[in-house]
Parts: sequence; structure tokens; C-alpha cells
Amino acid sequence: MSREWLNARERSNTFAIRVLIWIALALGRPAARAVLVPVVTYYLIFGGRARRASRDYLQRVLGRKPSLRDVFRHFYTFATVALDRVYFLADRWSLFDIGLHGEELLIEQLENNKGCFLIGAHVGSFESLRSLGRRRQVTVNLVMFEENANRVARVARAINPALKDDIIALGTPDSMLRVIEQLDKGAWVGMLADRAISEGGMVAVPFLGATALFPAAPFRIAALTGRTVILMIGLYRGANRYDLHFETLVESPSLPRAERDQIVEGWMRLYAARLEHYCREAPFNWFNFYEFWSSDDKAA
Repeated sequence: MSREWLNARERSNTFAIRVLIWIALALGRPAARAVLVPVVTYYLIFGGRARRASRDYLQRVLGRKPSLRDVFRHFYTFATVALDRVYFLADRWSLFDIGLHGEELLIEQLENNKGCFLIGAHVGSFESLRSLGRRRQVTVNLVMFEENANRVARVARAINPALKDDIIALGTPDSMLRVIEQLDKGAWVGMLADRAISEGGMVAVPFLGATALFPAAPFRIAALTGRTVILMIGLYRGANRYDLHFETLVESPSLPRAERDQIVEGWMRLYAARLEHYCREAPFNWFNFYEFWSSDDKAA
């Protein structure tokens, strides 16, 4: 692809994002949700790759052949959560009914003035957690690969210019220093562990009845911090309801060199098992719309 084409696509995407943000904030959530129907219908018709990925995942998690209605619901749930991200970033919390489960784990960290390392997934809304942190006057940093970090930061600033830069980009010389610095300040640092931007550093673990590749990097980074790792999942329950779930994943992680690979794989297996639990609890909440399982291992 030419640089000119990529720049044009980026400008087009930026314009579309700004239009949707304006609709969301100026016209309100009911009007913005109505706009989602034709948008989702368009992607349902023309988004062949995402549609196939959705069918593959839904067949695994539902245990049956998904209907077109199921795929539409999957896309629409994703679009709704993406829309609600605008309101969370704009600090419009009163629009939502948020249930908290396992919040005492975070309170304990706050009372002991300890930073908290959270592992999440592309399930429901991670932004709801960052919203919770701002309400409690706790900084929530999201660790991301550099390209994604820049894009997410631009969107956040477009919605709420008052937001400070709370994205930590991986791949820079001071990435881990910033992570440790924030944890030492008592901040929450989160990372999503079910997607990577390259094939390197992936480990195959059981997930929804087959093996799937997950990135080891989030767990290696967690071990370097030495902090207890807490799993965070923010499920969208329909209408204006979200449920935030917190549970201890790893207590005081460490990686002895001789056992490093085995220990990391054990953590990843536990993570994948808990992710599967929440996917089955709210099956339309998982948003990885690409071929996640190997091509020779399709659902039966």
C-alpha cells in the first residue's frame, strides 16, 4: 500500500470518528444507538472476514450453528460498547448502571497504597474500569503497543481534551520504567492479553474447545512488576448496564529463569480458562473479529 493511500484512509477514519463523537455527545445516547443499526447492517453485509470470524467464535461459545441474527447481535454489541466508550471518556457516568463484583480486591490495594496490575481482554468495556478509576481519583494507565497507543490517545483527546496522557506505549526505552513508576505511585496499570500485533511470543493454550494462540508479553511484563495480577472483565449486559468483575489471577508473580516458560504457560492457561468462563456467561461480548483459531481446527 502507498503512503498516500494510508494517509488518506487515516484522515477518513479520523473524520468518521469525529462525526460519531459529535452525534454521541450532541444528540445523546438513544439517537446515537439508532445510528448504529445501519452501520452494523453495512458491516454485516460487506464485512466478510469479520462475519466469518464471528460465526466461528459464536459456534464455539454457543455450541450450535449461529444464525445471521446472532452475528448481527454480536456486531451490534461491539458497536454499542464502542459508542459507550465515548460517554465513559467524557465522564458521563450517570448514564450507566454499573455493578461491581470483587471490588474489595482493588480497595485493598488502594488502602495499602499499592499499585495494581490488571489483565483484561477484548471483552465488553475496559473503558468502564478507567471510568471507575477516575471516579475514585485513581490514575488508570493502559499499556499498549505503540501504534495502537497513538490511535487510542488521539481518540481520547478528541472526546475529552482535559484527559492527560494515560497510555503507556510499549517498545520505547522507558516503557517498563513508566509502568513501575505508575505502580509505585499507587496507580492501576492495565493490559489486554488476548491479542498481539505479531506472531512472535505466542503460546498455544486451550480455549473454547481447541487450542488458540495468546501473547506471552502481558504476563512477562506482569512478572517484572512483582505486583499481584488481577483479572478485570467489564461485561455489557444490555440497555445501560455493565458488570465489572475483578478476581486475583496471580499472587506476587515471579519468574525463576529455569522455570520461566512453564510458569508463564501456566498463567496463560488460567487466564484463558477464566476468559472462556466470561465468554460463556456473556457470549456476545468478545470482540476479536479475525481468525483466532488455526485454519485446520475449525469448530465442529
